[in-house]
Amino acid sequence: MRPELALVPGEPAGIGPELCVRLVQQPREDCRLLAFADPDTLRAAAAALNLPLQLLPEDAEARVPGDLRLRAVGNATASRFGQANPANAGAVIGALLGAGQACLSGELQGVVTGPVHKAVINEGGIAYSGTTELLADQAGVKVVMMLANHIVRVALATTHLPLREVADAITAPGLEHTLRTVHAALRREFGLPAPRIAVLGLNPHAGEDGHLGREELDLVIPLLQRLRAEGMDLAGPLPADTAFLPAKLAGFDTVLAMYHDQGLPVLKYSGFEQAVNLTLGLPYPRVAVDHGTALDLAGRGIADPSSLQAATTLCAQLARQRTLSA
Repeated sequence: MRPELALVPGEPAGIGPELCVRLVQQPREDCRLLAFADPDTLRAAAAALNLPLQLLPEDAEARVPGDLRLRAVGNATASRFGQANPANAGAVIGALLGAGQACLSGELQGVVTGPVHKAVINEGGIAYSGTTELLADQAGVKVVMMLANHIVRVALATTHLPLREVADAITAPGLEHTLRTVHAALRREFGLPAPRIAVLGLNPHAGEDGHLGREELDLVIPLLQRLRAEGMDLAGPLPADTAFLPAKLAGFDTVLAMYHDQGLPVLKYSGFEQAVNLTLGLPYPRVAVDHGTALDLAGRGIADPSSLQAATTLCAQLARQRTLSA
């Protein structure tokens, strides 16, 4: 089975379009890609890279390097690499929502997304906190952010919050939803029948028996005990400063971090170029690059396509596994 995946470059002035051009320089055996993008921007990226690009109708087949099936989403104004324009915010959001809707309707089986410039979207008059939230709102579901590379998977109990707000944001219902979502995704999309999840403590030394904070004693431990009684394989709460040691990681399928910078620096240090961003809990797989728009690199031909390549490969794998698990 070759799943049909949407490919959305993201910010047209950033490195996303040229990464997409690099991605299609070899025909793929694992999936069929359909780009949701502005055709002129993709052609400009190909010219900047001096690489072949042939934009094909949706019903065509990519057969040679540079072939890319396209569903055109035109920009409001011509894009210049390195100069993000708020006038094109609507096209960026339109491409993302179009790709999401194609998956919700069953036309496509997954979405691969490039980087989006949050500030420029908001300057264009569209309230936007991130593609994760955009697609979750479209699908009407609550989701969990996970980042992964070839060494570790890290899910997040909270995402982009000031540190002083994190403790109040961690509640028993919220943490339970996160753990159930991660557990279900590991079974359905990763094909792990009995996933092993390491849960980090919020406080240093996981609270040191209440001497460094009571969140572990009052909230985390009772919840983990209840979910273990249902059959979930949960370790913790573990001190975050030792949980990522290789010998410990070998015993887990995923680590749940309580906040953004508790888990992600370790993942990015261990393999930033191959890291990807997953949205768990959607009715379809969505995998994104784990980097920004890099406006300073756009159009120069030096951006590393590794994360987009990894995201596409993983999205195809997840889409196939989801079909098998259905």
